[in-house]
Amino acid sequence: MADTIYTIPVSEAFEADCECPVCELRRRFENETVDYFAGPSLMEPDTRIVTNDTGFCSRHFGQLYASQAKKLGLGLMLDTYMQEQISRIKKYAGGVKVDLSDDIGGSDDKEPVKKGLFRKKAAAPSGSRNLAKYLRKHELECAVCKKLDYTMERYIDIIFHMYKSDADFREKLRNTKGFCLPHTALLIETAEKKLSGRAAEEFCDTVSALLIKNLERIEGEVDWFTKKFDYRNVDKDWGNSRDALPRGIQKMTGNIDVTK
Repeated sequence: MADTIYTIPVSEAFEADCECPVCELRRRFENETVDYFAGPSLMEPDTRIVTNDTGFCSRHFGQLYASQAKKLGLGLMLDTYMQEQISRIKKYAGGVKVDLSDDIGGSDDKEPVKKGLFRKKAAAPSGSRNLAKYLRKHELECAVCKKLDYTMERYIDIIFHMYKSDADFREKLRNTKGFCLPHTALLIETAEKKLSGRAAEEFCDTVSALLIKNLERIEGEVDWFTKKFDYRNVDKDWGNSRDALPRGIQKMTGNIDVTK
């Protein structure tokens, strides 16, 4: 099957020398998405509507800042994002009465401190509760995460489409180093929906076998990494164990940050 604009990223990820092609797909698209938001798009009205509404999670704000690209654009985006959120926070806080007094027990100097300590706690004002609910909801929002999650769902669909229709891709999958634990579970669960009968069984068996084979491979490399610290092994070859720790962590958790 000839590659298209939709299948090329998947094919390239499955050809990469990596511990999980799905992690590799996610890493590449995440970098592209951060670059997109760090670039000229920050000044586009449609983009600013999105970023003012959702902002970014701490991880992706950190990546945007660390990119060192378009610091002025990032500053302008952060400025309008904060303005929008201040407006919303005031709305949700409603009639919250602000008392910044340092006296926790109250302003009456004659009131014993102990009386204040054993007083029944008052319920949080409704405005505060509404504000907390909004902040918790907003905490889960991120313009990069939203774009990334949507695109990864499409990539998973493409993986199964290619598996069904392209014998070369099926062979390519069998020659990978398998997938991380989270993506192995995702692929097996999705196979039951996207494939039928024998094809689903074959796919799940292949993915499971790849997982076990490559877990054992990495565990052996991690084991040798630890044994290299024994003075008796100091002059022996490291083999593939020098970076076994980050690769092992990625295989077990899907954490791609440790492999950078």
